[in-house]
Amino acid sequence: MKLAKLLDTDRILLDLKATEHLPAIVELVDFLTARGDIPKDCYDETLKALEEREALISTGIGSGVAIPHTFSDSLEEVVAIFGRSKQGINFQALDNAPVYFIILFIVPRKDYHLHLRTLATIAKMFTNGEVLRKLATANTRDEILEILDPKPMRTDKEPC
Repeated sequence: MKLAKLLDTDRILLDLKATEHLPAIVELVDFLTARGDIPKDCYDETLKALEEREALISTGIGSGVAIPHTFSDSLEEVVAIFGRSKQGINFQALDNAPVYFIILFIVPRKDYHLHLRTLATIAKMFTNGEVLRKLATANTRDEILEILDPKPMRTDKEPC
């Protein structure tokens, strides 16, 4: 599972306005709903599920990263969004540090196994300090998408 397969440039927010974790989640869900990625009649249910998940333990995993996530009976495929905060968000993260990068995703309940793979993929990518540095300095959505989906280096050598 590649994270970039879940995103496109229209699901990347370069400068979140929220400074607290629940308003940041609302900002991201509002954006997805306005785009039609989350049906309007599922908005309240989705937001409630994400807030209940945060009440268990913050999805701020440390190193400036949060991965809010939940399930939905109303979606047929995974919906994801990337948000970046330049000022940092008090996400009540496990390391008590501000969060600068948020990947929020919602998985159809019928695809529980996909939830675990997606979470593992995101967590692995965001433990890479070089990835975090590049994301912090990227100027465009296209740059962020390229960082999240690096192309393999091409060589002109023929295989032996």
